[in-house]
Order: sequence, then structure tokens, then C-alpha cells
Amino acid sequence: MSEQQITAAASGSIKIGKDLQVNRLGYGTMQLTGPGVWGDPADREGALRILQRAVELGVTFIDTADSYGPFVSERLIKQALHPYNEDLVITTKTGLTRPGPDEWLPVGRPEYIRQQVELSLRHLGLERIDLMQLHRIDPKVPLEEQLGELALLKEEGKIRHIGLSEVTVDQLRAAEKITPIASVQNLYNLVKRDSEPVLEYAEKNGIAFIPWFPLATGALARAGSPLDEMAARLNAKPAQLALAWLLKRSPVMLPIPGTSTLAHLEENIAAANITLSDEDFNTLARLK
Repeated sequence: MSEQQITAAASGSIKIGKDLQVNRLGYGTMQLTGPGVWGDPADREGALRILQRAVELGVTFIDTADSYGPFVSERLIKQALHPYNEDLVITTKTGLTRPGPDEWLPVGRPEYIRQQVELSLRHLGLERIDLMQLHRIDPKVPLEEQLGELALLKEEGKIRHIGLSEVTVDQLRAAEKITPIASVQNLYNLVKRDSEPVLEYAEKNGIAFIPWFPLATGALARAGSPLDEMAARLNAKPAQLALAWLLKRSPVMLPIPGTSTLAHLEENIAAANITLSDEDFNTLARLK
């Protein structure tokens, strides 16, 4: 596969909130920070180059969060890509605070959410965030207050669309009674499909589904396994087949594979060119 053929546009496109069109293979920035998603990357110039290369390869959807670093990935995005291409959508998240490396605590107080949105606008160099996701629902704060503040920010023109992360169908339905929900970001991959009901709900209701940790293959990729054999037959990597499977699984699927190396970035984007047959898709589906 030549470099010229590697493009995220081959994954097709999806509209977020019915008006925001992006290519269906995006890029997630969590791995661009230091160990434990804390602090600066060891190779800052390398991180900047990865972001630039992702856009060169047709990525029009970049996922980040105020808690990545914290704020490290948002600042890297601005340094690497600002002023942004007109077709580039940067989505960020708020609602998790960081006491230290590998520590994540939900905070959904309205004043905190407002502060973090304002900081994200500043760090990203934006006047409006196209998609702001509530990183986690804070069980200590009424959902109406958490989403109500995001809805106010939307009315003020600082947010275009609102999304959720790690929610159940019941929580998604409850949220939709408060404000329109354009996306949901849950853990979902070839080997972990607990969020199948949420995906099905999203598909029926035109909500973009952003699977995080999309590349997991685990023991399914061991030598001699059906996934390993299929990868060899299709001249692909097991992780590429995991991405191709997600893209075929649903038209609302918007994977955001992350990486801290250029080689893996290009491998991931190349998965957009892999078209699984129905037989291969069903074979992978049965491997769960």
C-alpha cells in the first residue's frame, strides 16, 4: 500500500449533530502526554509531528480532554495545528480532575465545568468548541446541573454540540431530556463489547459512537489464531483488522485510535482502506 493511498477519507464520513461532517477514522491524543497521562511527553517535537501527520493523512476529527496532562494535549494541538484547517473538528472533554498520574476523579459542579470549558477554549485557541463531551457523570451532582451548564455554554455560543462518555442507555435517555446529545464515547472494541446496547441506541437515533481503546485484540491476536491467520491472508496487522471491523460494524462508528509513533499512526490510518467481506466480519464477531 503506497503512502499516497493512505488516507482517513477512505473510512467514509459521518455527521455529528446532523451538521458537522468528519471522516470516520479520527485520532485520539491521550498517548501524547507523559507516563500516567501526566505531564509533558518525552519527545515534544515528535508529538507535534504526529498531530501534523494525522491531519496530512486526512484525519478531520481529533479527540482530546482537559484532563490529558492535564491540558498538555490541548496545548500540543494548538501548537501543532493552529490556525486550524476549516474541516478539522477538535473535540475535548471536561468533568474529570487529576490528583496525579493515573488518577481520575469526576467533578461535575457547574462552576467547575464552566471554568474548564473556558480554559479549553483558551488552550486550544478556539472561540467555540465544536463538540464538548462530559468525560464522566459525577454521581454527587444532579445530572441536570452538569448538562444544564453545558447547555448554557452552548446557548452562549461557546459550544456547538454536547456529548457524553461512559454512559448507559438509561443515562443517555435521561440526558436527552435535558439537552440534545450528539455523541457518546464508551469503551468498545473487538474483545470488549459491553456497550453494545448503547451503540445500538446511538445507531437508531443518529448519535455518533466514539469507541475508545479501539485497537484491543488481546489473546485473539496470538500466533496461529483466526485473527492472526486472517491478518496474514489480508496482508494486514491484527490491529488494522480490529479497526476495519469497527468501521464495518456501524455507520455511526467513529474510532479514534491513539499512538505516540508515526509508524503506528500510518498503520492505523491505512486500516481505512481495508474492506472486510461479510464472512470475515462475521468470523471476527464470533471471536469475542
